Amino acid sequence: MRLNTPQLANSQEALRHRLSEGRLGWAGPVLMVLARSVLALAAHGLVTVVFFVQRHPSPGTAAAAWWTVYGTLVDIGCLALLFRFTRREGIRLRDLVGFSRNTLITDVLLGVGLFVVLFPVIVAGGSLVASLLVYGTSRPDLPPGVFGRSLPRWGVLYSRLIWWVIWSFTEEMTYQGYALPRLQVLTGRTWLAILLVGSGWALQHCFLPFAVDERQLLFRFLIFLPLVIVMPILYLRLRRLLPFVIAHWGMDFLLTLMTIA
Repeated sequence: MRLNTPQLANSQEALRHRLSEGRLGWAGPVLMVLARSVLALAAHGLVTVVFFVQRHPSPGTAAAAWWTVYGTLVDIGCLALLFRFTRREGIRLRDLVGFSRNTLITDVLLGVGLFVVLFPVIVAGGSLVASLLVYGTSRPDLPPGVFGRSLPRWGVLYSRLIWWVIWSFTEEMTYQGYALPRLQVLTGRTWLAILLVGSGWALQHCFLPFAVDERQLLFRFLIFLPLVIVMPILYLRLRRLLPFVIAHWGMDFLLTLMTIA
């Protein structure tokens, strides 16, 4: 039985085999845990410079409104890195998904179920707890950038038709499809792999968009921390990424409806 078939490429057996051959190391998984945060900060900085050159009075705030557009730059960078690291292992990008036609209907149903049950409960609960811990109220007055954004028509269309499709898929491949199972094998401790990936995943939400506001950054980190701990636990039981991609699509699409005025 081939270890690099899409269903088995991310199994512990296959990863240990590649580790013993020297095709798997620490650099790739550790880098990918932090890559999206670094790339998000860089993309925000690039757009901020554009507004600065245009003499906008608040270039950082203006750039923040465009996070569902420039976020695709983050995805492009991550996909390039993932392509390089998976190629070094001798597998393909699609092997990280573990797609199988035999489980397609089950995966779709699982994805819908995760979206309907998991996201509302954990994200809403995380938001409430984070609000109380950081701001001392359940309805904090957040600065502009994430919510109440105004974009031109093309920016709205891009955000609601394209951004979330690429973003959710790449995000799931980065943290769950690639980094998580490899750190599980490298550390030899599942709980540590989940903690490392969950922390990096929650950190990413602090930088898209970036704001020079310590409380807002902590608030965003705490909102998503429960979700990005629970999802890896579930993923390691399934070892199939499609259900999580589908659930993530639903959440990010709703974000584009809720955050753009």
